[in-house]
Amino acid sequence: MISVILMGVAGLLIGGALSFRSQGFPKALIISFWILAGMALVGAYLFTLDA
Repeated sequence: MISVILMGVAGLLIGGALSFRSQGFPKALIISFWILAGMALVGAYLFTLDA
């Protein structure tokens, strides 16, 4: 369940990064959104592994 939530958060972060890019926000903010989305996806993957 947590992995599905993290994947949803990653999707929202990716959408936000794409939206910010089209609006001309600073690149540092866009890159930080991409990094956070990647971390959320890695966390979702790690939650699916067996203990």
